[in-house]
Amino acid sequence: MMVMRIDPYREFDRMFQSLVQRDTRAAMPVDAFRVNDTYVVQFDLPGIDPQGLEVTVERNVLTVRANREIKHDDHEQMVVAERFSGSLERSLYLGSDLDPQGVVADYADGVLTVSIPVHEAAKPRRIAVNHQQATTAIAG
Repeated sequence: MMVMRIDPYREFDRMFQSLVQRDTRAAMPVDAFRVNDTYVVQFDLPGIDPQGLEVTVERNVLTVRANREIKHDDHEQMVVAERFSGSLERSLYLGSDLDPQGVVADYADGVLTVSIPVHEAAKPRRIAVNHQQATTAIAG
């Protein structure tokens, strides 16, 4: 016979911490990279209805909101439930060199791709160098 000692308070604390510490970064992982004059941010959002996606920019903050509902029949008995179900939100701060007016978002194959162009004023530009031919005075 095996005797197990169970601490109900410790188990309750563990369950509470797992609920409180659920990090949306884990549920909405991001990759970001630059292609020429555009920053691209890709969010993994499998199983999201595209109609339920919301992408906003307000005061240089890009926010992505999504909702995923995982439904199960009443006769199903869950054994493991690790996939996130519910509302997700993630915000990214955009630098002042990015153009929030030019943001474009596409969703395909469970990946939301947001393209953010660099603001025209922040792009490197070539400066013309003026030159004048030096005149030399001949002393004589």
